[in-house]
Amino acid sequence: MNSFDVVVIGSGPGGYVSAIRCAQLGFKTAIIEKYATLGGTCLNVGCIPSKALLASTHFVEEMAHFADHGIEITGEVNVDLQKMIARKQAVVDQTCGGVKFLMDKNQITVFEGVGSFENATTLNVTKKDGSVEQIQAKHTIIATGSKPSTLPFIKLDKERIITSTEALELKQVPEHLVIIGGGVIGLELGQVYLRLGAKVSVVEYADRVLPTMDSAVSKELTKVLKKQGMKFFVSHKVQGVERQGDVVRVTAENKKGEIVTLEADYALVAVGRRPYTDGLNAEAAGVKLTQRGQVEVNDHLQTTASNIYAIGDVVRGAMLAHKAEEEGVMVAEFLAGQRPHINYNLIPGVVYTWPEVAAVGKTEEQLKEQSVDYKVGNFPFKALGRARASADTNGFVKILADKNTDEVLGIHMVGARAADLIAEAVTAMEFRASAEDISRMSHAHPTFAEAIKEAALAATDNRALHV
Repeated sequence: MNSFDVVVIGSGPGGYVSAIRCAQLGFKTAIIEKYATLGGTCLNVGCIPSKALLASTHFVEEMAHFADHGIEITGEVNVDLQKMIARKQAVVDQTCGGVKFLMDKNQITVFEGVGSFENATTLNVTKKDGSVEQIQAKHTIIATGSKPSTLPFIKLDKERIITSTEALELKQVPEHLVIIGGGVIGLELGQVYLRLGAKVSVVEYADRVLPTMDSAVSKELTKVLKKQGMKFFVSHKVQGVERQGDVVRVTAENKKGEIVTLEADYALVAVGRRPYTDGLNAEAAGVKLTQRGQVEVNDHLQTTASNIYAIGDVVRGAMLAHKAEEEGVMVAEFLAGQRPHINYNLIPGVVYTWPEVAAVGKTEEQLKEQSVDYKVGNFPFKALGRARASADTNGFVKILADKNTDEVLGIHMVGARAADLIAEAVTAMEFRASAEDISRMSHAHPTFAEAIKEAALAATDNRALHV
């Protein structure tokens, strides 16, 4: 029987990064993956393919404004959806192939099959042909990720009533796409098909989209997406989703008790994701699950079995690829006797629509709930020279700082390149910068990053220079 120091179950961003770090630290490492390709949800049917489609369709959106830049296109412009999806798949294949290269480079043994526990130190790998191979593991890291959630009364047929996985492989552009859930996944895929000519309607139970983010960014993104043509039904509780032939009817009730019926050719269910532990046989290893189906862990991500750890979407916290990566590294270094640490308050969240949304730290609503005395600095992108030059004037940067100490408590932004700009915010907050600290740092001109400096100036005695 093969024996390893560490076996990782799952090859998503958390799993494969954890395996690499374990190998770097000198552990004999293996990884178990049920699918033929490595990379998990993120690389295969999540982050990477969705961003590839967002990038492709962004060109379609940009073309509508070419004339403003003095660029005239004569003749008909056609969109080949299948070619676009084929490009997306090529990006996925290259990225997943890169993970395989990293496994080989770091001498990590890869087992293809479903990983499950025989006991705390013995793992079964069930292969496609039904055969089972057993391996020994001194330590195991569970990184099995998550799967799309649904509502109890919705029957997913994966043809017309679909999840994000099927939305990445449609054969045609929908005439009308109804999205159930106004979170990150729904808005990103909604914008993909909106750009391609679909009518897109978003039904959200909360009183706004992106309900866990700062209300100011939710309001701004809603305004921009409405202008682009997306329709919103917030404060609407879905009552039913039924398919008749190629028609899907979504019924929802608003706060007044009124019933709204939307007819579409596709309904995308994007109500979140659930931890995936199916077939893991966790109880055989003494690993306890919570009532929400998550693997129960302590502050070191150690499960109720002392030699078994869990990371990423399968444990508590935000379901983010970069959070899983940090946890994977932390467990590897903890096993090596190091003292790693993660500041969960400083894990950024990003929405890859255009304009992008990014945030780190506390929202204004959270600070109010916690009775923190704070101040606010805002700066609009339309006041930036770079934003005007690029015709990307939607959005703003908002900085929340402690009113007494000036320490930055949260940074929230909507706008071009916000997904990249948020790294500056994370860095500043990691070193507990004050708003004045940021305001006194030189920012290149003209750049989008100047909005962060100006927002910091606005939070420091209202000293913004360009508004």
